[in-house]
Amino acid sequence: MTVVVLSAFAAFFSPALPAQAQDAQVAADQRVVFPASVPQGSMVLGKVPPGSRVEVAGRRLRTTGYGTVVFGIGRDEAGPVRVAVVRPDGSRADASIAVTPRDWPVQRVDGVPPKTVDPPPAIAERIRREQARVTAARARDDDRADFARPFVWPVQGRISGRFGNQRVYNGKPGSPHSGMDIAAPTGTPVKAPAAGVVTFADPDLYLTGGTVLLDHGFGISSNFLHLSRIDVKVGDRVEQGQTIGAVGATGRATGPHLHWGMNWFDTRIDPLLVLERTP
Repeated sequence: MTVVVLSAFAAFFSPALPAQAQDAQVAADQRVVFPASVPQGSMVLGKVPPGSRVEVAGRRLRTTGYGTVVFGIGRDEAGPVRVAVVRPDGSRADASIAVTPRDWPVQRVDGVPPKTVDPPPAIAERIRREQARVTAARARDDDRADFARPFVWPVQGRISGRFGNQRVYNGKPGSPHSGMDIAAPTGTPVKAPAAGVVTFADPDLYLTGGTVLLDHGFGISSNFLHLSRIDVKVGDRVEQGQTIGAVGATGRATGPHLHWGMNWFDTRIDPLLVLERTP
């Protein structure tokens, strides 16, 4: 989506254009473009004049050389979300984005190993340490725009768990589901849904088993959980469609599936909405 838009902007800047067209392009390049509304759990892409200062919720956003910005809308965000934009010439052009609420059904998951639902103190401490490592990996803010291209499915299969659903494990309420579960046989290759850099890879986390994080730049990352095999290591550059591991049932899982989660830093977003976004 973004690549097509940016190509159009680049074409407008051609010196061969007549003066009137070049004037129109200068005006177009000063536009601030964001969607009027988005659902909860969205990845939001916007366009600002290159070199602008952009902030959302007190966080300054990176901008590409073409003026593309990206950020995430959380599961429970009520909105409106305000985007503060200061153009290079000092003029302001703030945007307000309405957030449409979604229905979050309750999903009951039975047969989960009891120690993963009510872990003893030593296991709870291990889980805390492991999650801190994952959180640290999500803090990266690389100047790469791998997020800007359309994403593809990492594996084909039935969606067995949806983002945001309230989970009840063995009858005990848990946290909302942080990603999308895709049922597939153990050993099914898992492909990178978009290019990126591997920032975390561990075959044996207590809750999530084989776990890989793939950073797509600008704070956008994917995580792949319960893997039976990991084929990449931290620091690897991965291209879209490259195999990164295999489906499994490691960690807290009742059967083989891929859990695919996405984040903007510590804000969880819905991979299915990212897949469904249109140019």
